[in-house]
Amino acid sequence: MTDTLTTLEDLKKRMLSFADERDWGQFHTPKNLTMALATEAAELMEFFIWLDPQESVKELETHRESIEHEIADVLAYVVALCGRYNIDISKAFERKMELNALKYPIEKAKGKHTKYTHL
Repeated sequence: MTDTLTTLEDLKKRMLSFADERDWGQFHTPKNLTMALATEAAELMEFFIWLDPQESVKELETHRESIEHEIADVLAYVVALCGRYNIDISKAFERKMELNALKYPIEKAKGKHTKYTHL
């Protein structure tokens, strides 16, 4: 599998199949999947906590494989939630990007990291 050859639908099917083969669908409620997602995101953040920007880049280079595993875990739970509950990731992403473009117009947000409420 590679990003250029794999669709989000492929990932959803793979994740659903993996869970269903193990009879885990019964546990894949929105509550459980989002809690697992948050847990995996926290495990990913642990690599970078308290590091300055340059150190965080070095940490990624040093522990790339472990960090990739945590990223995959985060994605797995996003995909599991969307697959189990028929959420079209691409549509949801596009709608959110349209909202973000309204919140962060280029002329106000370019080069800034300020929250939209303070632009």
